Amino acid sequence: MQNLQNELINILQHEDALVVDGQLNKNKIVEMALQVDPQLIKHLIKHDTFKTHFFTDVEGVLVFDKIKFQRFVNNKSFLPDSYTAFKNKIGLTINDGTTDNYITSKNDVVLAWPHKDCVLEGGQTKEDQKRNEIFWNETLAPDEIDRLLDPKVFTNWKKYDQQGEHKVTEISDNDNLIIKGNNLLALASLKKRYAGKVKLIYIDPPYNTGFDFGYNDKFSHASWMTFIKTRLYIAKSLLSTKGTIWVNIDDREGHYLKILLDEIFGRDNFVSTCVWQKIHSTKNDAKYFSENHDYIFVYAKNKENVSFKLLDRTESMDNRYKNIDNDERGPWQSGDLVANEERTNGYYDVISPKTGKIFNVQKGKHWVYSKERMEEMIADNTIWFGKDGNAFPRKKRFLSEVEGRKVNTWWESSEVGHNQEAKREIIKLFGNTDPFGTPKPERLLKRIIEISTDETDVVLDFFMGSATTQAVALKMKRRFIGIEQMDYINTVSVERLKKVIGKSVKKEGELHESNEFDNGGISKDVKWIGGGSFIYCELAKYNQTFADQILDADSKEKIIAIWQVMKEKAFLSYQFDKQSFDERIEAFKTLSLEDQKKFLLEVLDKNQLYVNHSEIADETFGISKEDKRLNDMFYGKI
Repeated sequence: MQNLQNELINILQHEDALVVDGQLNKNKIVEMALQVDPQLIKHLIKHDTFKTHFFTDVEGVLVFDKIKFQRFVNNKSFLPDSYTAFKNKIGLTINDGTTDNYITSKNDVVLAWPHKDCVLEGGQTKEDQKRNEIFWNETLAPDEIDRLLDPKVFTNWKKYDQQGEHKVTEISDNDNLIIKGNNLLALASLKKRYAGKVKLIYIDPPYNTGFDFGYNDKFSHASWMTFIKTRLYIAKSLLSTKGTIWVNIDDREGHYLKILLDEIFGRDNFVSTCVWQKIHSTKNDAKYFSENHDYIFVYAKNKENVSFKLLDRTESMDNRYKNIDNDERGPWQSGDLVANEERTNGYYDVISPKTGKIFNVQKGKHWVYSKERMEEMIADNTIWFGKDGNAFPRKKRFLSEVEGRKVNTWWESSEVGHNQEAKREIIKLFGNTDPFGTPKPERLLKRIIEISTDETDVVLDFFMGSATTQAVALKMKRRFIGIEQMDYINTVSVERLKKVIGKSVKKEGELHESNEFDNGGISKDVKWIGGGSFIYCELAKYNQTFADQILDADSKEKIIAIWQVMKEKAFLSYQFDKQSFDERIEAFKTLSLEDQKKFLLEVLDKNQLYVNHSEIADETFGISKEDKRLNDMFYGKI
């Protein structure tokens, strides 16, 4: 180590201010290295050892590794060719780009992974598994990311209520909203209208297991982390100052997700982890353990502003209260009057008014009330000395004074439902088929919504799935926003909400119309009788239209026809040369239909899947006059 340090001193000692009193001026040298200063590079590249350690030959061009050199200069215990790069200590470290610092010396500990500073270019459907993920780096490609996350145009507007489907003429803050399209882009589009207005976000994201319905649920670990991170950052901006986010996850990614949530929302805003018993019986066919639970991480936008409602008491809880002395205040239950530790004014005699028996606390403990307060409660018959007046005193707590019960973190399926219950709810709505593989039970969402929101608050779920969150929110008189990009949004999600709203029908033999609505799930518990409405819209497609056509094509001839239109109208990857491709079109025709599809999907610019609102006037995209009016209304221009 010392030899290499001395070598660096020798080659830099004649340069102004780089060596001071025989020692390296590290700050100056590091600054020059980060700027790839020619003066410094000239000396390093001439020295064989430095050239070997800090330069890489790339097709005849030497590339300077400034980060590696920076670490060498700043950390005396690290040497590029030494036996170990670690200090002579044991502990957790943080790599800050210059050295490995121990956690005890710094506070900003964060989770790091490949592509953390990037945004995924692609979507989340299973079709995207057919290509490698593409990333936009936040530093190197800010223009592409800005374009990707620019607010999008909405189209295909519809409104649903008990009278059926209607044309949308107005948009108000009281409207419920369902959006079809990539949830990252839809979230970014919601910011202008809903930033700081959402009281509750509940999401049940892909678990990265490879088995979830519909979604690309088998990302690599790093891709999954980037996928979730970008969406959570935008979601945070939508939460109100009193808002909370609840994230449903299992063990596969849960512990990494917890650290990621700490980073985004702040460790101080972590509220709790609820453990939900999603399976109510043991799975004896499990390979290792029967995994019966999920985690639900709860975070606040600002925990100081958040409070949660009490739950209703159960019948068994109320049955513990008796009225054995016929107190006119009703049933009661006795509680302890003694606390641990000594207090100067907490040690005194308590006399039974019926027998005169004297009681006191043991040494090292104290009465929880002052002597004066205790005497007031005895006179008020609030202290119980037993039927004969000789029992150690206890405080009477009346059922009439108990408002509810605190939520605990163990959520039994008997209280909030389980997976099989959720499937039965879907089957009841849609018949004997199971149109959605992984729904959540309505009772689970009822628990979350009832303790964290009030009527008319906005509830958001941007992994909408079968629309359990939206259905429960509607039944509980909350406003809702749902986002889903899978096609089952129209066959499952929207249809479920239409069934919840219900419709007026006149049955044979009856004089008056009656309201038919979903009376399953929590309907009876909340006295749901149907009603309400929601607006449906879609992100206006551009390149996504070509992607849909490619996926639907059932012959090579159709693929070639799609390409002929694509090359004239689609936005293609900047890396793709369509002229060269056309020159080799005969070779392309020899590929299998599947490979042709994969190739054309690959060359589409995924940042142009949907139309940016800033380009709504461009005639290329064919946005109708009515859609322009509704978009301007949504984004607040009129």
